[in-house]
Amino acid sequence: MAVLNKVSLIGHFGADPVIRYMPNGTPTVTINLATTETWKDRQSGEKKERTGWHRVVFFNGLAKTVGEYLKSGSQVYVEGKLRNRKWKDSNNVDRYTTEIVVHDLQMLGKAPNAVSAPVVDEPPLSDDFEDDY
Repeated sequence: MAVLNKVSLIGHFGADPVIRYMPNGTPTVTINLATTETWKDRQSGEKKERTGWHRVVFFNGLAKTVGEYLKSGSQVYVEGKLRNRKWKDSNNVDRYTTEIVVHDLQMLGKAPNAVSAPVVDEPPLSDDFEDDY
């Protein structure tokens, strides 16, 4: 039986991206992406909304593109896979996180200074980075 691990989101960055480098030199950006759903309450007729935050991770060329062209509030379409990861905090306690490892990015909305930003379509990442789960 086949399996599928795919996530597609359109949302806004919650902060300015910061490029960090893994010990092997791979550039990475981890950032929170906000998605907001809206609906009309059936009883009151009032418009309601709920915002969810998603931890998204970019590697290699995508990380460099995100760091160079995007900022807090930038709207993007991302596609990737869910990854559950275990890590130890400063008290040596096991912690768990779920994140989306992005393999496709499309910049939406206006680019800073009205310059057209490139659309990046990179092949899926190889799993040569360290997984702790």
